[in-house]
Amino acid sequence: MFAVVRTGGKQYRVAAGDKIAVEKLAGDAGDTVTLGDVLLAGEGDKLADASKVSVSAEIIAQAKSEKVVVFKKRRRHNYRRKAGHRQQMTLLRITDVGEGAKKAPAKKAAAKTEDAPKKETAKKAAPKKEAAKKAPAKKAAPKKEAAEKKAPAKKAPAKKAAAKKPAAKK
Repeated sequence: MFAVVRTGGKQYRVAAGDKIAVEKLAGDAGDTVTLGDVLLAGEGDKLADASKVSVSAEIIAQAKSEKVVVFKKRRRHNYRRKAGHRQQMTLLRITDVGEGAKKAPAKKAAAKTEDAPKKETAKKAAPKKEAAKKAPAKKAAPKKEAAEKKAPAKKAPAKKAAAKKPAAKK
């Protein structure tokens, strides 16, 4: 069975087992995502109801596409600009195309990735609070001492008397 899905502003014709590169999607390698915007589905010459079909895919990797060089030039004006760009992309392996494809794993995978950072930050924040309680508070140095440490201002050099030059002969 095949399907035409829309993601990242582009349309892709996919079937089970296909590998495609799409605009960046949230998730890590190994996560399962569901491509919900199915435009067309069918098998052979027969078309199926696209609203009932869903496409599930596994993220292979997060990568960057090839570099695009942007070069601007205006003749006879000494104007040249060179810039480059590498678009973020996600490599997907289509695992299932069909009616009622697996939608639950996508939610579980997303929930796991969202919960993990929260737990880590809570663990990291606790030692900092304990360390702050144990460490004595540092006192700021008085401002007077800082002013005394500065070097005294240098005196301006005395001006030399300008020597008179003899008048030029005419």
